Amino acid sequence: MHTRFSRIVCCAAVLPAAACIGERGPFINRMAQTGTSYLARAARQPVRWQPWGRDAFALAAKLDRPILLYIGSDACRWCAETDRAIYTDPEIGALINSLFVPIRVDRDERPDVAQQYQASVERLAGLRGWPITVFLTADGAPFFGGTYFPADDPITGRGLKQLLPEVAKTYRDQRPFIEQQAASLRHPEGTSASRGVLRPALVQQGVVAVARELDEAVRTRAAAGSVMHAAAVSLLLSESVRSRDTALLVSALRALDLMLDTTAGMAGEDPPRLVRAALVASLATAWTVTGEQRYRESGRTLARRLATELPPGGSVFADQEAYIIERLMVAAATLGEPVVGRRARAGLDVLLQDTYARGWGVRHAIAGMPAAGATTPQGLLQDQVQVAAACLAAHQFGKEPRYLDVALDLTAIVERGYADSLGGYYDVAILPTDAASAPALGDRTKHVFDEVLPGPNAVAALLLAQLTQVTSDPSYRRRAQAALDAFAGAMDGAGVRASTFLAAARQTLGKP
Repeated sequence: MHTRFSRIVCCAAVLPAAACIGERGPFINRMAQTGTSYLARAARQPVRWQPWGRDAFALAAKLDRPILLYIGSDACRWCAETDRAIYTDPEIGALINSLFVPIRVDRDERPDVAQQYQASVERLAGLRGWPITVFLTADGAPFFGGTYFPADDPITGRGLKQLLPEVAKTYRDQRPFIEQQAASLRHPEGTSASRGVLRPALVQQGVVAVARELDEAVRTRAAAGSVMHAAAVSLLLSESVRSRDTALLVSALRALDLMLDTTAGMAGEDPPRLVRAALVASLATAWTVTGEQRYRESGRTLARRLATELPPGGSVFADQEAYIIERLMVAAATLGEPVVGRRARAGLDVLLQDTYARGWGVRHAIAGMPAAGATTPQGLLQDQVQVAAACLAAHQFGKEPRYLDVALDLTAIVERGYADSLGGYYDVAILPTDAASAPALGDRTKHVFDEVLPGPNAVAALLLAQLTQVTSDPSYRRRAQAALDAFAGAMDGAGVRASTFLAAARQTLGKP
């Protein structure tokens, strides 16, 4: 996967590998001190990776260098290939160390950063996917990027050995142009340009777009397994019942069957836990809609296996674990699996014990950090709303008030710490106690569309709509409507990524 570099910078002669900073430059690889296994595995690479934070941005400003930001994850096959074939190359390491300040981010540890720069790469190069390789100014503004770059490509000039000197030279020689380009590429999702009015016609148009894109993903087998495509299946199944549209049902079941066939064909290797959890929920919905026993049996088998992995070993994150737990609880209630339901609630209790403090919310990382408490920085919006959704599911299926109390507390925290007065919710709460761990950028971003997990603003709106039914308090519905209105203008072109948004919109608006 490549980008068209000429769209952002002019052609320039290749800068020699030697640079003003010597090979034994002023910084070292700091991945050994990071908190996730994905980052720690890069500690022996020749690239002098820095963790995401203000120190790295200050170093870039001090050295007057651009930043090379690389974002990947354990679950990404191309990320593993990049580490194996590219960032172990001493020549590439020397180029990066002499020309850039390299920052490495674990997508799962910092989904807010990943979402922000994934959107930037899509606008810069029209590309989606992982890993993300993006070049930034010293204040964090992107000016060029892509997904996977090969180590060497002398024919097209798009290998890293060709691009790295060219990017550095252009940054040095054409700084005003670079800064102007970067300023025009600030994240638009959730800005005033994204605002609109949520109407039933807009939802219907979105559902049609989801079905069209899902059909194409099945044709190309791109829908073989992802949370995003599973959410699209669940949406179309529900919409087929509401509208009695058999075409939506056919589209959903075709995609679901592809996911099942792909999962069955992975000999000795399970899909990621998130994908399996999403698939379990889709199977439960399919059984409810069609009554076909094969969907129930497949869902029960998958749910039982997934329940045995609660809680998993190693470092995990609150938003991902809560999503898995919530999907398992919903599926267990639908498929008639009380043991799975009990294990999911036990997993939720462990999650709350490890990450939640009343009045302070949920922190992001579960393992390797001090116990939750007043001094613990708040987590991400995704953490708060996913854990609240899991608690609400536990309350609805178990009728235990303590879970509803946590869901209401987290909802209040979201309103207090993450809400934008113009509508929607920011990905990160910037509080006085959080100043040291705030993003290096001044921008506060907002995301609504599905990626690795359902979009956090969409989950927030869905949670608020469900709380309206549980509490009979209409103020929750008004807040859900306001959150969805903040993004209604960005619906065009979202396709399957808008599935959770559309599900929240349908529940907020009710039947047309």
